Amino acid sequence: MRPKMALESTHQEERIVNRGRRVAAICAAIATVAAAAAWADDYPSKPIRLIVPFPPGGGTDILARVVAKKVSENNHWTIVVENRPGAGGNIGVDATAKAAPDGYTLVMGQTSNLAINPALYKKLPYDPLKDLAPVGLVGEAPLALVVRADSKYKTLAELIAAAKADPDKITMATSGNGTVAHLSGVRLMKAAGVKFTHVPYKGANGAVPDVMGGNVDFFVSSIPTVQGHVTSGGLRPLAVTSLKRSTVFPAAPTVAETYKGFETVTWFGILAPAATPQAVIAKLNGEINKALKDPAVKKTIESEGGQVLGGGPQEFAARLKSDISSWSVIVKDSGATVD
Repeated sequence: MRPKMALESTHQEERIVNRGRRVAAICAAIATVAAAAAWADDYPSKPIRLIVPFPPGGGTDILARVVAKKVSENNHWTIVVENRPGAGGNIGVDATAKAAPDGYTLVMGQTSNLAINPALYKKLPYDPLKDLAPVGLVGEAPLALVVRADSKYKTLAELIAAAKADPDKITMATSGNGTVAHLSGVRLMKAAGVKFTHVPYKGANGAVPDVMGGNVDFFVSSIPTVQGHVTSGGLRPLAVTSLKRSTVFPAAPTVAETYKGFETVTWFGILAPAATPQAVIAKLNGEINKALKDPAVKKTIESEGGQVLGGGPQEFAARLKSDISSWSVIVKDSGATVD
């Protein structure tokens, strides 16, 4: 049996050692935070690459360029927008997920490649929740249901009535299987209790002429894609998928006016590779939000049928997690898959 004094001495030594370890850990943590803060103060010291996972000229590209331009003007930073299209946006997003987590490679992601593709693709090369760090939401935009200008369907109610009277007769064009437009159509079919015949195209370039030519009854699309054709008189909007009417098509009712609570939108947000220092993410987020408050930036986004969002990384992360869950149900209902 060890003497009492020996035990007390041992316990005291252990307490001293443990206290020393705690002090060392605290000092190390302080040093790490200080180093990260110092790095953030110097960031960026070279050009930032903002990847757009779609071709030039689309909605994602337009938003990326207008935000990048304003952030650059505000801070004299160099932000290079790089288009990396392919595989439904997966190629560009994956390039960012696998880049060095130093804040010099970012991506303008959106609903399809971040919230839908995890359920749509059997083998996705990245995990949006584990491999990427949300920086900030930029904006969101609804879709529009359009028909040719002289279509006999003057309202959404008439289109739905025709689908109920003759199931599978009404044809719905979209820019591809598993897109936000396709899945919005699936949600509408479920809400209305009807069945459309889905006609997927490889992008809008083939769909628009067929709708205008009367080969397909209606087209579900982003507003910028059809805006010019509506203005020129070739197409006519029946409805939009936001909860509020669009400022671009103010006369078009919302689907929610007929089916309460119906809403599908495409959101856009900037992300960095996972493990990017929080101090850098915070700095980027602050500059993005500052740019979004600029009247010219807001006007550009709204002219494309969108709405400015902004907010913090935590809000973006929460929305991403929620949307991955909700869209997975719709993907399952649609039966769409991509190998």
